[in-house]
Amino acid sequence: MCGIVGIVGKRDVNVQLYDALTILQHRGQDAAGIVTCQDGRMAQQKANGLVQDVFRTRHMQRLVGNMGIGHVRYPTAGSSGPAMAQPFYVNSPYGIALAHNGNLTNTEKLSEDLFKTDLRHVNTDSDSEVLLNVFAHELQLQGKLKPTPDDIFAAVSGVHNRISGGYAVVTLIAGYGLIAFRDPNGIRPLVYGSREGEAGVEYMVASESVALDVLGFHLIDDVAPGEAIYITEDGQLHRRQCAKHSRLAPCIFEHVYFARPDSIMDGISVYKARLRQGEKLADKILRERPDHDIDVVIPIPDSSRVAGQALAQKLGVKFREGLVKNRYIGRTFIMPGQQQRKKSVRQKLNPIELEFKGKNVLLVDDSIVRGTTCQQIIQMARDAGARKVYFASAAPAVKYPNVYGIDMPTTSELIAHGRTDEEVCKEIGADWLIYQDLTDLIAASTEGNSKVTEFDCAVFTGEYIGGDVTQEYLDRVAAARNDSAKSNKKTGKPTDAPMGLHNGASMS
Repeated sequence: MCGIVGIVGKRDVNVQLYDALTILQHRGQDAAGIVTCQDGRMAQQKANGLVQDVFRTRHMQRLVGNMGIGHVRYPTAGSSGPAMAQPFYVNSPYGIALAHNGNLTNTEKLSEDLFKTDLRHVNTDSDSEVLLNVFAHELQLQGKLKPTPDDIFAAVSGVHNRISGGYAVVTLIAGYGLIAFRDPNGIRPLVYGSREGEAGVEYMVASESVALDVLGFHLIDDVAPGEAIYITEDGQLHRRQCAKHSRLAPCIFEHVYFARPDSIMDGISVYKARLRQGEKLADKILRERPDHDIDVVIPIPDSSRVAGQALAQKLGVKFREGLVKNRYIGRTFIMPGQQQRKKSVRQKLNPIELEFKGKNVLLVDDSIVRGTTCQQIIQMARDAGARKVYFASAAPAVKYPNVYGIDMPTTSELIAHGRTDEEVCKEIGADWLIYQDLTDLIAASTEGNSKVTEFDCAVFTGEYIGGDVTQEYLDRVAAARNDSAKSNKKTGKPTDAPMGLHNGASMS
């Protein structure tokens, strides 16, 4: 899972891109990069680390130009290091830089075609570089010295025809403008907006609307599934549907975990969706345990806080912040190995004993993936004196890997795969476990926008929106994503990891 941004302004956009990336930092903490363009020349800075660590004054001084793109990246199952930081760049045609959020599911075939047919060299094992070269080749096929909007859109159509998976993309063409497009299923999010300045209208594209809000841009719309937006260097906006077939089926895990609550995606307020998640979970508790003995609801910070508040209010019990988070510890979500995750949870969260001692506590989290985190937190609650510890998940049981940009664990590492709810409850050490029903989770989102009628829920159902995910592909994903493979990547040992699984986050 990554964050992307692009701006076409009337003055240097370097500081605005930097600010936008800090706002999107929750989407990627491994690496960051910016490319800007002035008078047909591109300037770039990218490296591993947080946004605040990657960019210094000397970098900002050379990142000049009125248009640019930026990217924040999560650590991955595949290769890591400065070479994997985005945006990527190719010099032909015109000079193109690209930043990508998502994952392609046919990367190996594309890489072979690029080498044998398109005669293009790919330097890393990133599917983002593959995507860039596919787009560059399709644009070169237009055969124009100066590309028109029609040429741009024809190239995007060619990309849609060739690639599969989930993707949201921002692309910069030196001397011409910025292109943003989204996969035909709309799995990964992308929005755009405008801002009226003294010199004219400026445009911005980003993964989440909150980035537009903070920089003073007005949200216009989501980039539609299969749609492309082309903003010329002088600020002319062009839009076109570039996919033969499109449908809106966004990733529902954005509403569960990834997105900031103050974002709006596909017309749905993430905050409101999480409120409804909590309310519907409370309704299920009241159905199954009308005589519950819950004394207090405590959220596991931060993404479950909104759902936890709504749940507590509907149950009529106290809501307390009983776990204090150390904000200077990285998210356990991105820790590469099981032992490191276990150590990090203890460093990251500390219980307030008086909120636990002698009480029946309901802990609320956004989801349960490996079970590592909740298992330790449940034990922490017991150590703090809780009489009983119940656990509620605002999402259904996660049983299948994600292939569209979330580097979720392998099936064998998902605690709910092949286990009943009762077995998971015993495994994590809770006195009682309750999951959100999938129908309720979907309703919590669709109530925000009735036009969105389906979501990518593959992590819960195993039904992949693209329709092209085979068991063979999932086996290769497993080879790339299990903890032993990640350990081998760190030590330099060979693995059987396929290309194209390098934009996601490793979940706890």
